[in-house]
Amino acid sequence: MRILHTSDWHLGQHFMGKTRQAEHRAFCRWLIEQVHERQVDAVLVAGDVFDTGAPPSYAREQYNQFIVELRETGAELVVLGGNHDSVAMLGESRSLLAQLDTRVVPAVGVDLAEQVLVLERRSGEPGAILCAVPFIRPRDVLQSQAGQSAADKQLSLQQAIQAHYQQLFALAEQRRMELGGGLPIIASGHLTTVGASASESVREIYVGALEAFPTTAFPAADYIALGHIHRPQKVGGLEHIRYSGSPIPLSFDEARQQKEVLLVELDSIGLHKVEALPVPRFQPLHSLRGSLAELPGLLAEVARDGTPEQPVWVEVQISTDDYLSDLQARLASLCEGLPVEVLRIRRERGTTQAGLQREARETLDELNPEEVFDKRLESEELDDPLRAHLLGLHREVLAELREESA
Repeated sequence: MRILHTSDWHLGQHFMGKTRQAEHRAFCRWLIEQVHERQVDAVLVAGDVFDTGAPPSYAREQYNQFIVELRETGAELVVLGGNHDSVAMLGESRSLLAQLDTRVVPAVGVDLAEQVLVLERRSGEPGAILCAVPFIRPRDVLQSQAGQSAADKQLSLQQAIQAHYQQLFALAEQRRMELGGGLPIIASGHLTTVGASASESVREIYVGALEAFPTTAFPAADYIALGHIHRPQKVGGLEHIRYSGSPIPLSFDEARQQKEVLLVELDSIGLHKVEALPVPRFQPLHSLRGSLAELPGLLAEVARDGTPEQPVWVEVQISTDDYLSDLQARLASLCEGLPVEVLRIRRERGTTQAGLQREARETLDELNPEEVFDKRLESEELDDPLRAHLLGLHREVLAELREESA
């Protein structure tokens, strides 16, 4: 059984005013080629197929076009909901997409059996059983209780998610016995695990409740396909618990990462091999740091990756000339004639030049709510316990608001 594990496509993302449509289109074409060449049986998207709950029409069209083209390869598709995805939007076309060999699990449902899927080989024979776990919202698995401390809430949510996995795994084992045994069991998830290395584009999803799920709480599945963390990695050094990462860089701190999808091979014994397939870079992206004197050389170097038709997207961090008020004009002059487009300028301010408006990220639309509150607290003289208490309260409020709007 060959499964292609991918996640966090974020179709429809706008990156500092730039659309990622061309990159996503190129990635989808490349992925279809890999499925053809490697005779993949099933493709698993472990959450965040879209960037927002109301994606633009071109992103939905791209999603539908991929489904149609993938069906022509003979592989089936499983799409899991992520924290960025709208449960209603993903779920509205489930019945229709099922006719195109695509199964969608937008959220945890009432019937656990709906999350236990039998994946078939190209021959039509059962090849594996999947515990299809999407992003789990706290309200899906437990009821909040009055008077609980933050630690109690965290423990309750962890135990509830663990129990959900164990119940699904028991059903999967039962289904395996019904099919005669000998089938590997796979589990999925869209969450942060203990020890996972994130990037700045990853949104904290269990703020104030559960920051990370321990690997020991997963069931004894042969392979666990995870999404949400954009950096591809093994979890805790374990070969069978993996984040595939996002297929394109979703923030400048991901610019140096080699993006990949994972080709997972399983048989009746269990996991046979995991092969990382490097994803080509479809849009050159660089983060530069230096003084104005150093930037001409740095810009000339990265300009080699660009063309007039496809300029390099650049973030510039000014390290020593941050006091200058005309940085944008100076950088525009340095980039003149080069296939380079500066999307963000960051000033590395000295400690004497504090203030939220003087931070490296210069506009509020580049900060998430947690960062705005953190920066505001930095301007106050507070002792550590009070600061920690305020941060905890703020994150709990945000968690409740996000849960209500999900």
